[in-house]
Amino acid sequence: MSTNAKKLTLVPLVLMVFTSVFGFSNITRSFYLMGYGAVIWYILAAILFFIPFAFMMAEFGTAFKDEKGGIYTWMERSVGPRFAFAGVFMWYTSYVIWMVNISSSIWVTVSNMLFGTDTTAEWHLLGFESAQLLPLLGILWMIGVTYIGSKGLKQITKVTSVGGTAVACLNLFLLFGALFVLISNGGQLAEPVQGISSFYTNSPNADYTSMISILSFVVFALFAYGGIEAVAGLAEKTKNPEKTFPRAITISAIVISVGYAIGIFLVGTFTNWGATLSGESTHLGNVLYVIMNNLGYNIGMAFGLSQAAALDLGMWVCRFVGLSMFLALSGAFFTLTYSPLKQLVQGTPKALWPKKFTQSKHDDMPVFAMWVQCFIVVAFLTLLAFGGDLMAAFFEKLTNMTNVAMTLPYMFLSIAYIYFKKNQDIKKPFEVFKRYSSALIAGIVVTFTVGFANFFTLLSPVLDGDYGSFLWMVAGPALFSVIALVMYGSYQKKGKANSNL
Repeated sequence: MSTNAKKLTLVPLVLMVFTSVFGFSNITRSFYLMGYGAVIWYILAAILFFIPFAFMMAEFGTAFKDEKGGIYTWMERSVGPRFAFAGVFMWYTSYVIWMVNISSSIWVTVSNMLFGTDTTAEWHLLGFESAQLLPLLGILWMIGVTYIGSKGLKQITKVTSVGGTAVACLNLFLLFGALFVLISNGGQLAEPVQGISSFYTNSPNADYTSMISILSFVVFALFAYGGIEAVAGLAEKTKNPEKTFPRAITISAIVISVGYAIGIFLVGTFTNWGATLSGESTHLGNVLYVIMNNLGYNIGMAFGLSQAAALDLGMWVCRFVGLSMFLALSGAFFTLTYSPLKQLVQGTPKALWPKKFTQSKHDDMPVFAMWVQCFIVVAFLTLLAFGGDLMAAFFEKLTNMTNVAMTLPYMFLSIAYIYFKKNQDIKKPFEVFKRYSSALIAGIVVTFTVGFANFFTLLSPVLDGDYGSFLWMVAGPALFSVIALVMYGSYQKKGKANSNL
């Protein structure tokens, strides 16, 4: 009884899953891309991806709870070492691309924190315009974070909890602020509902009106459920896991998808898409701040403030949002510069890596590997700096590149899960899909859903003649996949050569 008393019960488990997965900025980005039409895709993504995939990760986590190799071990034991290395390398490199994205976009949070608005489109220095300057500033950020992180300053990750608390407050502010504005306006929506089609196909964004572009939005919905790998180890820490864990995941999926749906709808209560978001200065990198600034302005007007005072309130709301997101992103960035890298290097066979990669200093930090990682991120940022894109296209390219890279590894894991269930030699202390047939269906559905979403994400710019965006989305995953296969081939050759000695 004493052991069970220390284990997770239903409500704490639901809260842990919610905080690991739910992302505030996903609400505003989704409204910007699809308006109310984003709602149905979040619900479908929860049913076809989030719930079954979370169950799969929980089964993997409990089966290999004593192993140190993480997802590499899961795939290696289920399928084989080549597949496992390709999968874990793809998973790791998705974080490299994430760092490329955040290194450039974090300056939008800094601008809002300092000025109460996004002024990055006007930044210029030494002849560099904003589209070149932000990646160049990102290079300085990446070098600075790597230097500090390589010294083993673990205290910096405390920023994450402060930022997490601030972002949680943003959710409450959106909820109560939007309801207040709605009531003050007599229940009239700023973005009108044009029938039931507004909630699945009728996007106010001209770039998301064709069926191909609408289907490409699915990858955003999948990305919004990212982080569910974190639940993998929770099943064994749960009281009565056979009953409690599936119930908690199902409730979490409902709460998160409904939370996203309500959040997207609430944005429409105070934001008219055409009036607020259609300007050329609004893009995926700053839409969060544009919308929250608008909320602050509308709250001010509802309170009867003068227009100047309401505008000031909107700017102060933006400063708070900027500070909150800067703290959250900074904490995450410092952690992710070494955490995925450590799992990649320490979880895979040491012979795959040059000796310096496996050496650690300063609180077990893989210092040499961190600097190589820094060089790779800097190389990508340099390419982006001189790509010549306008700001909106620049941030859309980064976001799509990140979404594709961070969802593709899910396909490796869902395919590995099918083999995992078929392998009777692996002990499975916790199973949601008890029959192989149900596990096979779940694996196929998740793999197809992720593949389907990414296919249409890649197809959409091709049909529009935007081959540059297509190449950037493919470039990162393709390049790193080739590197992974070459590295593993070299490792195999070394192994054969040593065995013949």
